[in-house]
Amino acid sequence: MPSDRRLREQATILSLASAFLWATYYPFVLAIQSTSAPSATIAYPFLFGGALYAVYAVIQGQGRAFLRLWSDPSAWVRVAMLVGMQLSVLAATYLIGPVDSSLLSLIGDIVLTPLLVGLVWAHQRGHLGTWWFAGGLVLSLVGGSLTIAGGQTLGAVSGAGWLVVPAIPLTVALYFILCARANETTSPLAVVSQSMLAAGVLSLPLSVAIPGGAHGLVVTDPGTLAVLVATGVTSFFLAPWLYFRAISDVGMVIPPMLMTGIPVFTLVLSATVLHLAVPLVAALGVPIAVVGAVLTLRGESTTSAPAARAPSS
Repeated sequence: MPSDRRLREQATILSLASAFLWATYYPFVLAIQSTSAPSATIAYPFLFGGALYAVYAVIQGQGRAFLRLWSDPSAWVRVAMLVGMQLSVLAATYLIGPVDSSLLSLIGDIVLTPLLVGLVWAHQRGHLGTWWFAGGLVLSLVGGSLTIAGGQTLGAVSGAGWLVVPAIPLTVALYFILCARANETTSPLAVVSQSMLAAGVLSLPLSVAIPGGAHGLVVTDPGTLAVLVATGVTSFFLAPWLYFRAISDVGMVIPPMLMTGIPVFTLVLSATVLHLAVPLVAALGVPIAVVGAVLTLRGESTTSAPAARAPSS
């Protein structure tokens, strides 16, 4: 059996790889902004990623658990959180840019997720009682806020658009916590694959209420379709699979902390691939948020990793 240190190192690699794959969502989406309607950008990555996830779950012997979840009301609550999260992230990407959107997601991972975990799981509350952990949470929040404020892109948000600002961290935290709770009794492969594919199915009728409408689901450009497929494979299959694999190894604290990699990778991709200028003040917020995550990891490392529980299939 691998040692706790080996599990932590493995979880770190998996989490950072997941963060990079999630960061690719932003350049992919912005690359097809003019050739793909938002309704298609929402639906197809879910469908492609969810289909791959479902096939993999069946191959791994989780087909019965996957099918059972479709009649479970709590599974549809997770689906609703996932759809809400992705709608918010897509809207924020268009409204305030990729870096600020990724920082809002980071706040959900770094601040809200550990706090909610401490409320839901009694054995995790000790993490919140250390000065390292508390200081790290504060720095992560300050760094994220500094980047968003430094970018000065929130000024472009008006009216109902302001709903995406709190919606991203809330839905991010709630979705991953609901999944982690379900994973205590059901295979993570079944839980996440069902929510991904169900979100894709649900997004088809919802397309009438999303810019582009049902007509926007018709994609004829091969390049645009290839990007939608790539987004589904990277951000909707590989990234969550690696993330929940890390959680199954070391629990619900370390992997969310390492999601600080998302804004770092997003910043790099924005500058190199999208050629977007990032204000100095905004750029300084990212390393501050990363330092905050390092401090939380320092506080977390004083406790042992929870023993992995084998979920029933």
